[in-house]
Amino acid sequence: MTDKTIRQTDDAARLLAKKLISTARFGSLAVLLPAGGHPFASRTAVATDSDRTPVILVSSLSEHTSGLMHDPRVSLLLGEPGKGDPLAHPRVTLQCHAQRVEPGSSDHTRLRGRFLRRHPKAALYIDFADFSLFRLSPVTASLNGGFGKAYHLVPGDILINSTIIEALAQIEESAVAHMNDDHADAVAVYAKALAGEKTGTWRISTIDVAGIDLMSGDRTCRIEFDTPLEDTENLAPKLARLAQMARELSVE
Repeated sequence: MTDKTIRQTDDAARLLAKKLISTARFGSLAVLLPAGGHPFASRTAVATDSDRTPVILVSSLSEHTSGLMHDPRVSLLLGEPGKGDPLAHPRVTLQCHAQRVEPGSSDHTRLRGRFLRRHPKAALYIDFADFSLFRLSPVTASLNGGFGKAYHLVPGDILINSTIIEALAQIEESAVAHMNDDHADAVAVYAKALAGEKTGTWRISTIDVAGIDLMSGDRTCRIEFDTPLEDTENLAPKLARLAQMARELSVE
């Protein structure tokens, strides 16, 4: 029997879900508690890995961490309500498999950097012995784009799949620093002309194969590339063309 309340997934739905995940700073995490198996929901800071997999930082002293360690099946709700009816604003619920990132591993080094660029204040405690990073690999997802706009998604709809993810991750931190330190004017015009942000001092927080994430204080925005990167050597030309396009739009 077909569920007529669920729309057929299209590119617009995929783009919205990707934006909600990429720009999230916080989310609602639901775990299953060891004692009794009841669901337990809490708020957690969120970042993303290079393939858009959500990443969280949790303390072993928190109750939700006992759930993560007991049962890797978790759910993550992303999407902040704005003015008016909170149910009219888009959100995405991810059903995920949680996996702790081993400290000292290359994955941990990469994710620590990405998490801190999204949450700089976490530098105060991210290296405490009781804190751990977890990747939340999506298994399925449900997008609600507002009233009457419900979609079912699969990992391929939201994750980045590319042969150069690892190679780009190795140069990401230096590329982000170079853009923010030497091309702040380009970053500013990205935010204004391409993301529609009229105020704020914007900096790039992360770069991946499919686009860039920017931050200004607690605000975030996402700019998707017209086409994904095919080689790390294409990153600089891609960012230069993006700046040129943004400047052309600014003078129109």
